[in-house]
Amino acid sequence: MLVLELPSLRISKIVAIQSENRLVLINRHPAPEEVDVPLNTTITLEIVDLVTDGVDRDATQIHVNGTLAFDADIQPGFDGPHSGVHQTADTLGIVLDPLVPFESQAAVEVRVVSSTVGGAYSIDETYSFQVEDRTAPRVTAAQATGQKTVKVGFDEEVVVFDPLGFHFEPMDLPAVPISPQRAYCLGNVIKITLNTEMTPDVRYRLTAQEVPDLNENPVLTSFDTAEFVGFRPARPQNRRFDLWQMLPKHNRRSDDTGDLKRFFDCLQEVTDLLLAEVDRFSDIFDIERAPETFLDFILQDLGNPFVFDLDALGKRRLAAILVDLYKLKGTAIGIKNTIRFFLGLEVEILPFTADTMSLGESEFGVDWILGPSNRFALYAFNVRVDQVLTDTQRKQIRDIVNLIRPSHTHFVDLIEPGLPPSLDMWELGISELGKATSLF
Repeated sequence: MLVLELPSLRISKIVAIQSENRLVLINRHPAPEEVDVPLNTTITLEIVDLVTDGVDRDATQIHVNGTLAFDADIQPGFDGPHSGVHQTADTLGIVLDPLVPFESQAAVEVRVVSSTVGGAYSIDETYSFQVEDRTAPRVTAAQATGQKTVKVGFDEEVVVFDPLGFHFEPMDLPAVPISPQRAYCLGNVIKITLNTEMTPDVRYRLTAQEVPDLNENPVLTSFDTAEFVGFRPARPQNRRFDLWQMLPKHNRRSDDTGDLKRFFDCLQEVTDLLLAEVDRFSDIFDIERAPETFLDFILQDLGNPFVFDLDALGKRRLAAILVDLYKLKGTAIGIKNTIRFFLGLEVEILPFTADTMSLGESEFGVDWILGPSNRFALYAFNVRVDQVLTDTQRKQIRDIVNLIRPSHTHFVDLIEPGLPPSLDMWELGISELGKATSLF
């Protein structure tokens, strides 16, 4: 026997809406406020009379975006093969099939006007829905923002999956061929990193081949190109380093074919790139402009004693204040500032206090606790925080305090909320030699 599993319909929630009007509009498709509706959708709706008079078909009109689509019968332009009208004693159902698909991302407004037989009750209701996005993105402009970076603008947000979806073609000669190496999106702008420096002042044509929008609409061939001029680095105003002008005049005059000039243009491009690198050499020592690969060397040169894992911005911030932290070394404010910088926590430095024995009052085996000497307590301190720490934070704070504190002082305990200070001291009658004996 053949066993078939039939589809089922499960209603999880029913909302009862009370209507003061006898005529109600139900079973609308697309539904009001629906989005991403297909371009070639049909418009389906039903007008119901809640009593027995019935719906007057002759008094029923439907307007779609201001165009009359139904007036007692389906009007031309909306009478596609899927259109139709069915009427019962209390229901008038209408299906409109537009012959011309809706425009991409269009907001379609549907107005329904009808009344009961005899005209005692009427309805005039308007709702709308949003058509899906089928508009292809367009390349609006391209601009070289660096020797190896190009920004491409689109008229809407796009997605880039592969930097090889872009193609670059030089339009002037001589020119260095370039190709994309990395690309990432910034809304409707894509930043592309090239494999090598582009030739300055040379026109390039960019072609976007595989760049869809958020609805996976690919770029059309007729709107996928843009032109830009090769980036020329800044140079001193009074610099004159023209290799062609450095040649003797008789060599330049004898260049009938222009081959010598083109050859020196190639040499000039390499020379300009080298001079641009020389001009930017001072940026290596600038904390704000230094490339990320040089930040570790700057910190190493400053004698960075901290071993925290920082990103590029954190390294720049540390390099900028490291000398000031050195100046505060050995002070309570130095400990506070360093913990605030690395962990973002506020701490309080407290003098060390210990609940130890009092001569004439403490009893052996009861509250006889052998504490540190006055000399130790004079240079001892605790650190208190206002939140419970993780194990990693505890270790980091202890490392910072031990690094910043004066060498003759003693960091005793890190006090957290709900955790009273634990003093690991020698208590007579309880501590055992070789196991729990700690002298301060």
